[in-house]
Amino acid sequence: MYQTFRVGLTRDFLNPDGSIGFGDIGLDVLESAEGINWEFLPHRQSILSPDNIAGFDGLLVLGTRVESQTLTGAEQLMIVARFGVGYDNVDVPACTEQGVILTITPDGVRRPVAVSVMTYVLALSHKLLIKDRLVRDGRWLDKLDYMGSGVTGKTLGVIGLGNIGREILTLAQPFDMRLLASDPFTSPEQASAVGAELVDLETLLRQSDFVSISCALTEETHHLINAERLALMKDTAYLINTARGPIVDEQALIQVLQQGKIRGAGLDVFEQEPVDPTNPLLSMENVIVTPHAICWTDECFLGNGRSACQSIVDVAYGRIPENVVNRQAIDHPRFQRRLRQLAD
Repeated sequence: MYQTFRVGLTRDFLNPDGSIGFGDIGLDVLESAEGINWEFLPHRQSILSPDNIAGFDGLLVLGTRVESQTLTGAEQLMIVARFGVGYDNVDVPACTEQGVILTITPDGVRRPVAVSVMTYVLALSHKLLIKDRLVRDGRWLDKLDYMGSGVTGKTLGVIGLGNIGREILTLAQPFDMRLLASDPFTSPEQASAVGAELVDLETLLRQSDFVSISCALTEETHHLINAERLALMKDTAYLINTARGPIVDEQALIQVLQQGKIRGAGLDVFEQEPVDPTNPLLSMENVIVTPHAICWTDECFLGNGRSACQSIVDVAYGRIPENVVNRQAIDHPRFQRRLRQLAD
């Protein structure tokens, strides 16, 4: 390489005492790459400023926001590597305009998130948390009032047949469930390859006993699951959301749960995060809630970190990494010029 490639890591990876809060996040990938220096940014901020990123060629970002003003004058920056699969904290058009590529880590989250969905399916169907409370509250004999339901023969519907959606359906196959998928950007053959039947969204909602949301949050999917669509679900069905909170109209969901029009829900994400402590969802015994962290395991963080760090190493050595979100930025003259210099 023609110079040291400098990488900045956002400080939201760190505990207050300066230790890494997620254990091993694969920084050995950066350590073992010749010519790369990395460091944590000096200040923890919700939005990165131009001063924060000055002099860095790459950024490894957790939840800190990268907005258009962040990139003002950022002539050196080439890559923002997002630690995770969602990227709503990054202004993608601004990155593309500046010739900065954005990468995500679908390989790191695929299995952990899919396992999380199946965890919800089993915990909800067996009324796991309700039965836990019965024991803790001294209500042992009330267990006859809380019969669970088996999953054999039940229908699991997955909204979004991307990286995670396909993995969920693959994991569900040994449970002998009927599998449905809805995704306007995929084909019946792709669904069939993971044992699912491709149907429209309304059919999926009407026929599924478990509905799992696995699509990205976009303008088109904001409140995709609204009052009208929730009304299509069976009164014995469960809704599971491990994607993004605003995909579901939360007030409409609260209403159908309060009215008993669906049986329950498993929610890792909410329209407002952190969730308001007065949110009615938190007091419903048929709802399992987690703090946008159900998939947080050593497997998840190591996989995310190694994937993100490898993207940075690829750019530092003049290569196009996998999992680029804004592929138009690859053709930007500034990015191409720097890439050629690094590859030389």
